[in-house]
Amino acid sequence: MKLRPVAGIVVGAIFFIPLYIGLINTFRDPDLIAQEPMAFPHPPTLDNIVNLLTRPDLLYWASLANSVLVTSVSILVLTVLSACLGHYLARTASIWGRALMLLLLCGLMIPPQVILAPVTYVLGSLGLMQTVQGLVLFNVGYYIPFGVFVFSGFMRGIPRELEEAAAIDGASRGQIFWRIVFPLLRPASASVLIFLGVWIWNDFIDPLIILGPSRGTTITTGIYRSVGLWRTDFGTIFSLMLMGTIPVLVFYLFLQKHFVKGLTGGATKG
Repeated sequence: MKLRPVAGIVVGAIFFIPLYIGLINTFRDPDLIAQEPMAFPHPPTLDNIVNLLTRPDLLYWASLANSVLVTSVSILVLTVLSACLGHYLARTASIWGRALMLLLLCGLMIPPQVILAPVTYVLGSLGLMQTVQGLVLFNVGYYIPFGVFVFSGFMRGIPRELEEAAAIDGASRGQIFWRIVFPLLRPASASVLIFLGVWIWNDFIDPLIILGPSRGTTITTGIYRSVGLWRTDFGTIFSLMLMGTIPVLVFYLFLQKHFVKGLTGGATKG
């Protein structure tokens, strides 16, 4: 029993080390970062953040705008489509519904790098390569299995009697879903928004290939652009990492009260 606290401290320290390095080096002189990456900043400085925010090429602001646009549009479309399809599959007992659910679950096991080459070919044939629309379309197609999995599991905990009573009162299927069912899916929606928001925000290879360096830069590809061929500006890299994490952290804190409930909503019911 005494080993558990020790193991917890060791594991926590291992996970904390990268956070510590990223945080302290944001407030250090860039010339000293490579020499002593673990040293505490003395004295701390905000020059790295100021230089990042005032760059002539607007690297941070352009990256932030593209990341916010791609992530927000992707997760909103994914939430709506996943909720609709999850409701249909949860309320359908036919063999076709089960086959579709199995097919979607298989999509959870395919890494995006495996399908990136054929996806770029399809997007190119449609004229959507190097466009935000193409990247959003890829995100929706790849991440919708996870959203359906969460929503369908949570949907089984919602009594059918609510929908049947609304149908008896004359409500259409669309009214039943949007006015009765969807408001009850708030915890599941928060879980889907948080998970998919973080995954899409942190994605690197897909925006790098689909958007391309000439069409747009996200937060992750902006960090990649900060690495020069002959000289690496560590101050810009660490400050961009910190400033790129803040929007996701605020987003998580805003939705965290619904997070756990959404993940466990379908675990013990149905």
